[in-house]
Amino acid sequence: MADTKTVETEPEKQPRSVRVVLLALMITMMLAMLDNMIVGTAMPTIVGELGGLEHLSWVVTAYTLATAASTPLWGKLGDMYGRKGAFMTSIVIFLIGSALSGMAQNMGELIGFRAIQGLGAGGLMVGVMAIIGDLIPPRERGKYQGMMAGVMALAMIGGPLVGGTITDNWGWRWSFYINLPLGVVSLALISAVLHLPKKRAQARIDYLGAALLTVGITSIVLVTTWGGSEYAWSSARIMELIAIGVASLIGFVFWQTRAAEPIVPLHIFRSRNFTLMSLIGFVTGFVMFGATLFLPLYQQSVQGASATNSGLLLLPMLGAMLVTSMVAGRVTTNSGKYKIFPVVGSVAMVIGLYLLSTMDTGTSRLTSSVFMAVVGLGMGCLMQITMLVAQNSVEMKDMGVASSSTTLFRTLGSSFGVAIMGALFNSRVQDVMSERAGALGSKVTEQSAQLDAASLAKLPAVAREAYQHAVSAGTHSAFLLGAAVAVVALVAAVFVKEVPLKGAGPAKDGEKPADGTAETQPPLVDAI
Repeated sequence: MADTKTVETEPEKQPRSVRVVLLALMITMMLAMLDNMIVGTAMPTIVGELGGLEHLSWVVTAYTLATAASTPLWGKLGDMYGRKGAFMTSIVIFLIGSALSGMAQNMGELIGFRAIQGLGAGGLMVGVMAIIGDLIPPRERGKYQGMMAGVMALAMIGGPLVGGTITDNWGWRWSFYINLPLGVVSLALISAVLHLPKKRAQARIDYLGAALLTVGITSIVLVTTWGGSEYAWSSARIMELIAIGVASLIGFVFWQTRAAEPIVPLHIFRSRNFTLMSLIGFVTGFVMFGATLFLPLYQQSVQGASATNSGLLLLPMLGAMLVTSMVAGRVTTNSGKYKIFPVVGSVAMVIGLYLLSTMDTGTSRLTSSVFMAVVGLGMGCLMQITMLVAQNSVEMKDMGVASSSTTLFRTLGSSFGVAIMGALFNSRVQDVMSERAGALGSKVTEQSAQLDAASLAKLPAVAREAYQHAVSAGTHSAFLLGAAVAVVALVAAVFVKEVPLKGAGPAKDGEKPADGTAETQPPLVDAI
């Protein structure tokens, strides 16, 4: 009778618990994505009060470095010592960093506190993805893709708007303090409702592996951040960083084959699907962050759009991404099939980026919006599917490192995308400015190839027209490169093997998943 009672009451309790946990996870995901976009809008005001313009880039770089370096560590800590504790700890560190950043009295303090904030941020997205992976079978996980894509789109559109509103009305310090009430709500909900099995690993943390990986990732991010801006690509400093990064990563891979509890178990890459999804995630990050950087610049400089609502300029791409992600999630949940989405998504991304590369000074806003929507359609097919298939390709004990590795590859892809596409864009802009406006053109862009609206308005008509042509040429080169890189994702997608999603129904007698991950997803009721 007791068993019968449990079966009868559980279905009523389960959905409510799941919704509360998902609400907390989405709030945390919003924190992770909103922060840089809100802070970016507040940067001019911050510099005006604190000074230190020469160190401005480090406010973003310190956060990005700490986030990228800590991402794999948070995933491993969750696998070893329990997902809930690691996740809540990362939120607390993020909130401490936010509070301290808001209280910073000079640029040096702000940079240091942003690094603390970044350490916590490295665990936010990984924690969200890994906990969803623990609670919800892959087949059912598709239902929630639209929700996650919606949060992402809302953060990208709303971030600059919220940042501007907060800075104008409350002051720049509230761009950090705003994280505190949201984070406290998330912590309270997770503490009260989320109940996951506690773990206690006997093995010690792989400190050497962590150090080698941190040095390697830090070197890569610094190369992509400084190359072509702070230092020439061929400079001794960049060459040193490349050598240190390569040596550290080679040492890391070598050590992971010998460590008792490796930070990134190399056996997860034996799964063809996991390796392919990591590659597709890298390419998606490369393309997405490059597109979000250059599209507003093109629309403001060439099409005369207002910079005030810069997030809204990306609405066609983000709206298409949201709708497609919801459709892909529903189809995956109902059919258990998913290979079609990486293939279709990669094709759409290649076509969309090529179309964007054809834009010139005469392209209308309607035309560019259609091109953006095609890119958004492709991204919507790829963004959440890559994480779902990656998690489905590993055993439950490796869910954290699978989530963190996939997130890390996407982060590194975005770093490379912004750096390489940015270098190509800047070079092309400066060349065209020299061709069309001579010495005046070279002087206009000697400091930066990306002019703000105020600087553009002050230019003579000849220089302004030359700059519009230069930006068109720069975006052509950047997006053409993006299209070429997206072909790599298409090739990878073709080789994805359709492995049945765990939780997609009973397997045939004696049948195991094709990638060897025989472990099944625990029922959601056991986790909550």
